[in-house]
Amino acid sequence: MTYGAMTGTKTHSLKGENMDRFLRINMTNRTAKFEPVPAQYKDRAGRWLTSSIVHDEVPATCHPLGPNNKLVFSPGIVTGTSSPTSSRISVGGKSPLTGGIKEANAGTGWSRRLVRLGIRALIIEGKADGLWLLKIDKNGAQFEAADSHAGARLSEVYPPLFTRFGGLKTVDVCSIGVAGENRMSAAGICFNDQDGRPTRYAGRGGLGAVMGSKGLKFIVVDDAGAEGVAIAKQDVFDAGRKKMAAALTEHAITKPRGALNSYGTAVLVNIINEAGALPTHNFRSGRFDGAAKIAGEAIFEGNKERTGKELYNHACSPGCIIQCSNTWHRPDGSEHSSCVEYESAWALGANCGIDNLDQVAEMNLLCNEYGLDTIEIGGAIAVAMEGGVAAFGDGARAIELVHEIGKATPLGKILGAGALVTGKAFGVARVPHVKGQNMPAYEPRAIKGIGMTYAISTMGADHTAGYTIAPEMLGVSGKLDPLDPNKTELARAFQYATAFIDTTGHCLFIAFAILDIASGFEGMVEECNGVLGTNWTADDVGRIGKEVLDLELDFNRKAGFTKADDRLPEFMTYEPLPPHNVVWDVPDAELDKVFG
Repeated sequence: MTYGAMTGTKTHSLKGENMDRFLRINMTNRTAKFEPVPAQYKDRAGRWLTSSIVHDEVPATCHPLGPNNKLVFSPGIVTGTSSPTSSRISVGGKSPLTGGIKEANAGTGWSRRLVRLGIRALIIEGKADGLWLLKIDKNGAQFEAADSHAGARLSEVYPPLFTRFGGLKTVDVCSIGVAGENRMSAAGICFNDQDGRPTRYAGRGGLGAVMGSKGLKFIVVDDAGAEGVAIAKQDVFDAGRKKMAAALTEHAITKPRGALNSYGTAVLVNIINEAGALPTHNFRSGRFDGAAKIAGEAIFEGNKERTGKELYNHACSPGCIIQCSNTWHRPDGSEHSSCVEYESAWALGANCGIDNLDQVAEMNLLCNEYGLDTIEIGGAIAVAMEGGVAAFGDGARAIELVHEIGKATPLGKILGAGALVTGKAFGVARVPHVKGQNMPAYEPRAIKGIGMTYAISTMGADHTAGYTIAPEMLGVSGKLDPLDPNKTELARAFQYATAFIDTTGHCLFIAFAILDIASGFEGMVEECNGVLGTNWTADDVGRIGKEVLDLELDFNRKAGFTKADDRLPEFMTYEPLPPHNVVWDVPDAELDKVFG
């Protein structure tokens, strides 16, 4: 690949100045400027900050792909420090999939580089013609045309970028794929992993389409010479970091050689299937006969057979001590796809009736290459299968359908718009969505708490908005009956706590340890106090989480959402789900009580 000279406006140097700023990028005229953090945002980062800026600056009724929407990136409070498992980036904007506010996040070294440059938030606004690369370093920001990369697979364009800009030790890359270029509502935003592979996604809600609508193809961040993250109270931070690390390395789920490190998130496939809550054949059943063939244990044993050794998982980002990311290998031992998450194995596997790991891995690889959210695409293909486009279980045809999306054919554009649009195109009534976003890998009729999370989340159907699976399925913080519908307080508490975790920059999976080990929870709060100089207590976790949700709820109300949008699909209220033969029976009044 060849590149022209860097062009456009260069911002002034960061060196020696106030190392806590916003970087505002105007794509219309390709200018960049630094701004001091406004007083009202003084302690905000991650999801708290992205949702604040979107709420305050984006007209709620604007078109998500128009010039008035904004794309906001913000590392968490403790991102860029030595805090374990904290290299998350929050990405916010108005979602083209749901029409409401959106925050999606990913684990990536890109976030650490951004915050080490003193950038609390990167705000992308306006709309450019063509495609552009944005380079950010200690000397400022520069632009260059990137139209030559249009339509290419991401694995083809990342290596030359690293070669040109100094390699993995120097830069990390954020980008969109062909789905984002074509502004498909299932398009995610991609970040490289620690080996440079384009595999880490802020996937949900179509924010890749927003980035594409801005004309932004790549954001390359180089933190060479940066001054790093200032810590206001080092002793407080160090005490909190030690407590967090101890909790994570002690808990059975997150410890080294524990469940996640050994089998990855796909360890849940057999667990959820046994519970009768693994959505199968477009949410027609809670059990999949082929579940064991696509589970984390099958990945572990298959890799051992194909490579001749036991392969434990790797970290998605610097500083992660959970290390739950796997890699699936081909029969000859070569790498096929990384990472086959639980959600991906389910969406591209059980939900489509496919139990062939090689076929699931191929679709997962293609989603990474084309810049797609695997949950939404698996949902769209399952809905298309119900509409007669393919037969359930036909993995070869499912792979062809993902290629259709990559080619941006008429059929591909329908599928790339997500499950709800696919259902409308093919006359399918059974679309398992909330607010236009396809449901993840937990059947709400069989797990009532997560069903409430789907229904009331500001983000559409999203398990990461309030992961009640922890107590309902895994016995974390006490075991709850998944079929019990009386979970109003649980749903509220988990959404508030999750919003705070998304603000810290920690991975959501710290929740397992901090819910069971009190000192881990204390450590999370102390880390934040150490960085910011605040005096927060455990009570502030709920207070801040509520503030985040209140902002998001207000944006959605202004965008036109009502209580009627906080509902699960009608078919779930009258179709009994095997094997429990239960329906969705949480009263609407209980859903309305969660946020009042």
